Amino acid sequence: MAWIQIRINANAATADAVSDLLMEAGSASVTFIDAKDTPIYEPKIGTVVFWADTTVIGLFEANHNMNAVVALLKRHDELKDNLVYKIEQLEDKDWEREWMDNFHPIQFGEKLWICPSWRDIPDPDAVNVLLDPGLAFGTGTHATTALCLKWLESQDLTGKTVVDFGCGSGILGIAAIKLGAERMIGIDIDPQALEASLDNANRNGVADKLEVYLPENQPEFSADIVVANILAQPLRELHSVILGLLKPGGKIAMSGILEEQAQSVADIYAPFIELDDIAVEGDWTRVSGTKKA
Repeated sequence: MAWIQIRINANAATADAVSDLLMEAGSASVTFIDAKDTPIYEPKIGTVVFWADTTVIGLFEANHNMNAVVALLKRHDELKDNLVYKIEQLEDKDWEREWMDNFHPIQFGEKLWICPSWRDIPDPDAVNVLLDPGLAFGTGTHATTALCLKWLESQDLTGKTVVDFGCGSGILGIAAIKLGAERMIGIDIDPQALEASLDNANRNGVADKLEVYLPENQPEFSADIVVANILAQPLRELHSVILGLLKPGGKIAMSGILEEQAQSVADIYAPFIELDDIAVEGDWTRVSGTKKA
């Protein structure tokens, strides 16, 4: 199917209204992108924050009446005198294949591979996790996930109980099981993440060793290993909760932490954890260590 898109210059005050108008006009999807490379880190839970300069993109079927779309936008009080937009035809492609072609097997450490299900496994003798991009965060392509996977690959997980705090797609837990963990506990506030973790565990044949819980439903336990790939703010705010999951002498690795945030996270955990050197990959870091007795 052929498509056409309209790109509209907006700001934090108008972006949401532009989105609503595009959906009212029959847009198949609406996308927000940062127009001037001004990242927003860690908005409050439940809030949506737009950039000061936001580009809003509406996608329409190619035969859609775009004059009517523009006319609708111009009727909005904040847009009628300063509407800046561009309409573009999109190349007709097999978009599903285009999307799939962007994902390749990725190696972490010496023996761990994360492989999309439609790709050939590069090394059948390695530890291979089959994982497709889906509804929950975590495919191995992001630096924070990579930092945690490399750390897990370097640990002796044989027979261990591992907790993934903020499990997302389940990628860390599934990798831990395949690396030798006996029991994996995934915790997440999003029920969709728990469903994704179970689906991916079934695909990898390790569902019998995986348990998933919402925080309010989790049982009491002490884990040998805790991984938490979330964000700096909840890592700081929930440090007592996270540390309470880990037995003395157990090991912890945390990511989702920007380089300028790493020391503040490390400082909060330092009274309770013998810290390793902070690992850095691009703009992101990993804080890890061993819980003091």
